[in-house]
Amino acid sequence: MSSTELALSLREAMVVMLELAAPPLLGTLAIGLLISLVQAMTQVNESTLVFVPKLLVLAGVLLLLGHGMVTTLSDFTTLLFGRLVAIGGAG
Repeated sequence: MSSTELALSLREAMVVMLELAAPPLLGTLAIGLLISLVQAMTQVNESTLVFVPKLLVLAGVLLLLGHGMVTTLSDFTTLLFGRLVAIGGAG
């Protein structure tokens, strides 16, 4: 495997990582900002008030997008193993 192919594989791994991590992180970020605004407006500073909505949003995002995330990761893993077999067969 040349350094160009290795760099391409690493780049693809980073893209897959971002694709898998972005939806849960963005969902919890959005609900966290919304709850923080509500807390600032109402002067209610309860730490558990933020935890439960974030947990519910995270569960909802994973429930809605989990199948696609697993498919993406499975496809990428299959691609990497295919490349490993090609490298092993060439030697």
